[in-house]
Amino acid sequence: MNFEQIFKNIDDVLYKDAGADSELDYIEQTSWVLFLCYLSSLEEDRKDEAELRGETYNHIIEEEYRWENWAMPKNAKGEYDQKNALTGADLIDFVDGKLFPYLRKFKLAHQENPQTLEYKIGEIFGELKNRVQSGYNMRDILEGIDTLPLKNSKDRHELSFLYETKIKNMGNAGRNGGQYYTPRPLIRAMIAVTDPQIGETIYDGAAGSCGFLCEAYEYLHTRMERTTGNLSKLQQHTLYGREKKSLAYIIGVMNMILHGIEAPNLIHINTLAMHDKQVQQKDRYDIVLANPPFGGKERPEVQQPFDIKTSETAFLFLEHFIRYLKTGGRAAIVIKNTFLSNTDNASVSLRKYLLETCNLHTVLDMPGGTFLGAGVKTVVLFFEKGEPTFGSTSSPTGSSVAEPVAGSVAEPVEATSNSTALRQAQGPKRTGSIWYYQLDPGRNMGKTNPLNDKDLAEFVELATLRQAQGTGAETEKSWNIATADPELVEGEARANSALRPLRQAQGTSQGLNAARTVGELVEPDEANATGPSTGSGSGPTATNGYDLSVKNPNTPEEAPLREPQAILAEMEQLDQDTKQLLDSIKELI
Repeated sequence: MNFEQIFKNIDDVLYKDAGADSELDYIEQTSWVLFLCYLSSLEEDRKDEAELRGETYNHIIEEEYRWENWAMPKNAKGEYDQKNALTGADLIDFVDGKLFPYLRKFKLAHQENPQTLEYKIGEIFGELKNRVQSGYNMRDILEGIDTLPLKNSKDRHELSFLYETKIKNMGNAGRNGGQYYTPRPLIRAMIAVTDPQIGETIYDGAAGSCGFLCEAYEYLHTRMERTTGNLSKLQQHTLYGREKKSLAYIIGVMNMILHGIEAPNLIHINTLAMHDKQVQQKDRYDIVLANPPFGGKERPEVQQPFDIKTSETAFLFLEHFIRYLKTGGRAAIVIKNTFLSNTDNASVSLRKYLLETCNLHTVLDMPGGTFLGAGVKTVVLFFEKGEPTFGSTSSPTGSSVAEPVAGSVAEPVEATSNSTALRQAQGPKRTGSIWYYQLDPGRNMGKTNPLNDKDLAEFVELATLRQAQGTGAETEKSWNIATADPELVEGEARANSALRPLRQAQGTSQGLNAARTVGELVEPDEANATGPSTGSGSGPTATNGYDLSVKNPNTPEEAPLREPQAILAEMEQLDQDTKQLLDSIKELI
């Protein structure tokens, strides 16, 4: 059976209908029909299992609204009864006037347990609208969907691939369709580097089409020991998501179902509106994987619980993810590359918060064109959450970060001997060094040249090696930057300023210029004269606004342009050589 052709035929039917305008409408309408067909298949399976146990199965859907009664009625032989099937205006009247209102009631009836399938039915149809205006077109769609095999896991996996393709096509469909799709090779690379294990919880608060959760499921499912306990844990207690948009929610639910997750833990809600800065450890997650929307805005009341005062959704999401990550948890987050260097208060404060509370160990710089239609360059931040900084606040605003040890500036000799004490007083460093990798696929990225797994193979290999060795490889595409607790650096800079007159008087730096790493006391002038002892660039400090810019120091130098006179001289020499060669050939003739 050619599943791809079935989807194409359904798209052709929707194209002819007056109510569907774009690829977004096509996948929306296909999704709710596909969901009800799947629900019918699931209920049949549950009924068979109950009968094997000698039990009576209670259907979720009442008889009148079951797929086999209104969508694909059967005759006495169990065959499709086309004669008695609703069509035309009767079919549209039933869908709009009876089916959708019935399904919407499930949300209110099961609001006490939003994790149930019943609640998700109400969520999906709560804001969804049937856009198909012709009952004859609707009949063609129902008959096409009914031919899809939703019981067989192998066929369902093939359907998931085709469904992903439809989601990808939304990127060029207008109406911000690209926000629902993150290139799957990038997602797989992020998951491979983060390396989730069975038993860990994985969270995406900006789930979209649930690409991260689906790929995480595949990653774990292929690697774990196939026991009943592990399968149950993976299905029910591993993958968690939240999504604000109605269309993305139904697409995400359907995508997870097709990947084999029967009752997805996906909640239809504005994640940022539910942010709790006092979230308990038990409500946090081991791993966060996400590509939050950038460029969006949130209302002041949504911003209120956040320490970072900004309406930029991507910044709010990043603070949210750090808050909701368990101590020792791992994260991989896509964000605009301008976040690394913007000098506005929100950007500086958020970078400071990230460095103070987390070990930002890897930054993946993505090429332009990675996200079709987005028109922005992005980076991926890989970090681990550390213990709360001793002696300083974990607030992004940093209003109560401890000052250097009393007397360290007034007593220069003590400052020398108490460098370690200063570091201890400030707390353990959150970010020791950052490894950057600048992805260069060797071609212009675009619709005809999308990102693929091979493009990211070297990054995944080197990033995995970095985690094993503790330091990143230095190549033409990658480099390290040494860094330390930014507040400690600022305090030591003030100590250096006080020490400078003493050094000048004694004619010696008393060994304080021995080290160049950002965590040591350094004379600013000397710091500019030499490179770091570890890493290839200067690290983020309070002085530079915790700048994390991508500045590749290992890029090969381009050959200098030659003078025009030299080029002309070479051309004249080539002309002479050519004339001599022609003269030699003439002599032979």
